[in-house]
Amino acid sequence: MKTIFERIVDGDIPCHKVWENERFLAFLDIRPVAPGHCLVVPKAKVDPVFSMDDKAYSELFLAAKRVAERLKQVVECERVCLAVVGFEVPHTHIHLIPCRSMVDFPWPGGKPVESEELRALAQKIYF
Repeated sequence: MKTIFERIVDGDIPCHKVWENERFLAFLDIRPVAPGHCLVVPKAKVDPVFSMDDKAYSELFLAAKRVAERLKQVVECERVCLAVVGFEVPHTHIHLIPCRSMVDFPWPGGKPVESEELRALAQKIYF
């Protein structure tokens, strides 16, 4: 079964396109966090984002940068924030969210963690 993004790329579901090239498509999110909230997706399904080869990964982020620069020109905001969450749709995508402050960005933050717990985890991850 095709993902919603594959169906959008194939033209089966309409979208409000803001940019595209041969490999990527950017369109407005239908449930925006802020006006101008866009999604940038590869036209070919790949999931998760870190399974992309280095060239495609770099090109995806360069595409997002291009769209973010245009959003900054057109949408009143201090900056365009970026999020790659990875669970909503099993098709790699980048959220670009024009923000005026952190209040606009849906970042819940976490509870403080003890330094010893952070040290132990860092030692496990360090390479």
